[in-house]
Order: sequence, then C-alpha cells, then structure tokens
Amino acid sequence: MAGVQRRIMISRNEENLNNKGIGSKNVLGGKISNSRTVLSNISNIQRRPQVVGKIKKEDGVALEEKAPLNKGLGRMVSQSNLISDVQLKTTKIIPAYQDIADVEVPINAMINSFTELEVDDIDLEDLGNPTLCAEYVKDIYKYMNKLERRLVPSDYMAHQAEINFKMRSILVDWLIQVQSRFNLLQETLYLTIYIIDRYLSKQNVKRAELQLVGVTAMLIASKYEEMYAPEIGDFVYITDNAYSKEKIRQMEQKMLKTCEYDFSNPLCLHFLRRNSKAGAVDAQKHTLAKYLMELTLVEYEFITKLPSEIAAAALYLALKLIDDSNWTPTLAHYSGYTEDEILSTVSKLSILTLSMDNSKYQAVKNKYSASKFLRISHIPQLKGHILSKFAERN
Repeated sequence: MAGVQRRIMISRNEENLNNKGIGSKNVLGGKISNSRTVLSNISNIQRRPQVVGKIKKEDGVALEEKAPLNKGLGRMVSQSNLISDVQLKTTKIIPAYQDIADVEVPINAMINSFTELEVDDIDLEDLGNPTLCAEYVKDIYKYMNKLERRLVPSDYMAHQAEINFKMRSILVDWLIQVQSRFNLLQETLYLTIYIIDRYLSKQNVKRAELQLVGVTAMLIASKYEEMYAPEIGDFVYITDNAYSKEKIRQMEQKMLKTCEYDFSNPLCLHFLRRNSKAGAVDAQKHTLAKYLMELTLVEYEFITKLPSEIAAAALYLALKLIDDSNWTPTLAHYSGYTEDEILSTVSKLSILTLSMDNSKYQAVKNKYSASKFLRISHIPQLKGHILSKFAERN
C-alpha cells in the first residue's frame, strides 16, 4: 500500500520530469558510435519525442550529437491508465477504516502533548484517510531516523587506489542525465548514488569498472523503485557497448552480495516531503529545496551527511532565500534539527550553490532550468547576498 501511495504522490508533485538527454559513452573515456538509433522513452509516463545528444567535456564526457527519441522499445502506457490500475488495486488492498472513536483517548493525549510543545500536529487532519497512515506515520519516521544512521556510507576515497573525487563527480553528473533520459523516478536517482557509495565503501574498484558500477547501481535501483525498469540492454547501449550484458549481471550479483541485499535506507526526498508538509511550503520553496539537495549528490563531501540533515538544510536555505521565513518549532520538531544544528551544513550547501556557475558538472542545473521545474536554478536569489552571507559562515 505504501508503494502505491508513493507512486501517486510522485505524480502529483511532478518529481519525475524529463529534461535534457544524454548520449551513450563511457564517461571516463571510450569510443563514440554515430550509427546507433537512440532508444525510445522507456519511462512510466508517456511523453512526446524529444531531441537529445551527447555532451562534450575535456575529462572524457561524450560529444553532442542529436537524435530523435521515438524509436526502440515502445513499452508505453498512459498516465491515466496507470492511475486507474492503481486505484483498482488500492480498492482491493485497503481495509475499512477504524472508527475514530476507537482511538479517541490516544489522539487526545497526542494533541495535548503538541500543545505543550507549541508544535502543530500536521497529521491530525489526515486521520480519516487510511492511505496516509496518520496513526503511525510518526513512528515510521522515528524508525527511518534510526535506519539512516545504520546505513550511512563511510568516507571511502582514501582507500581507493585508482579512482578519485573527480571521477565520482563525472559519473554522478552523467547518471543524473541518464535518469532524465529514461524518465526514472527521483527515488531511483538517489538510491543509485547511495548504492554506488555504499559499494565503494566496501570494495576497491578499478577506474575501468567505475562506470560499470554506476549503471549496475541504477539497474538495481530501477528494479527496486520503478514500475517498469529499464532492461540490461538499455544500459549496454547507454555505455556504447563498453560492458556486455553478462558483465552487468556479474557486477549486479557482486553488488547485491556486498550490500547484503539491503537497500532500505531512507532518502533525502522522504524527509524533504515530510518537512515541506510541516512547513506548509509552496511549490517554489519545495522545488528549490529539491534543487539544492540534488546538487549534493555530485559533491563527495556530503556522502557522510545524514539524508535527514541534508533535507533539513536544503529546506532551511530555500526558506531563507525565497522570503526569509523562520525555522519554526514545528519544522524543528518534525525535521529533528534545530536551526543551530544545521547551520554548518547550510553553509557548505551555500558554498556549493555559489560555485555552480564555474562548475564543470552542470547536469543538475540544466535539469532544473526547465519550465516544469519553475526554472528554479536560474532565480536571482541563487546569486544574492543572503546566499553569500551563509557561505561566509563556514
């Protein structure tokens, strides 16, 4: 049921949007093929054909060559049919809601405790909706807070002999473009990067295998999150046949064993959605916070930060940049962080944001320059004095 609910929420929040595509090549260097027909749109949401290509970078990223996205797999279903199917399944699996009188005593106690803390109960109005799990959503997030601490990746770059920070950034920047190209969910992207970092925390990887680790992580994440995941052949194509299907299967087995088949870690997105509800924020602030969070994926410095802390810092900075909103007691309560506890991360995030104009890694900025993302990466506040003030605190 939670999975069905999450798919509907994602559709409403427009968090699985397609923008600029990418071409096929080993991002760390490799041969470009000009004769291949570009894959079709293989996502869950039907879109019109677009023009995509390859991006040139001095450190090995591919050249720009345009091709239509209207041939290939064609495994398409309309969004309306998906929603109808989800509704049918939901009708079968959701039990009748418990009478509100049965839980009157614990609800009253909960209301009294929130009144004493001057914190709004953001779930009170959802008690009549069984799909929102209002009775135990607070326990779910308490569990997620414990889980994120157990599964956070370690600082691994010191023991890697052949790869470095720059190679990781190139890979992640490219994978963000792959996610847009395949119209994959935002969860798939975040889980992909998490799997990469967790695997590299436990295994030394050769430079020639780093992109193999990346596409295999995205394959695993797609199977975990997507309704219709890309096939292995799609990842063979996107790497320009740098790796065979058998190589990807072997790496998948190795990564699953190394990660002990456990990919239940909470993601930044989970915490941001909760925080945005607690702050009753509008679409602009929520989208800006998503943009700031996604910037951290490329930067190695943030891999040891807890997802909940990154989500809190991103929303805090978004609130300050848009209209200087306060970090309320309600936000502090539901995020788990006071203003003082996140200022250090806010400062690092501000420095990262200010550096984007001169950065070689533009995938996130380009993605959020689209109108469906409110062109949030080009708002003037991202170059203003408020951001500079937070950056100077580091």
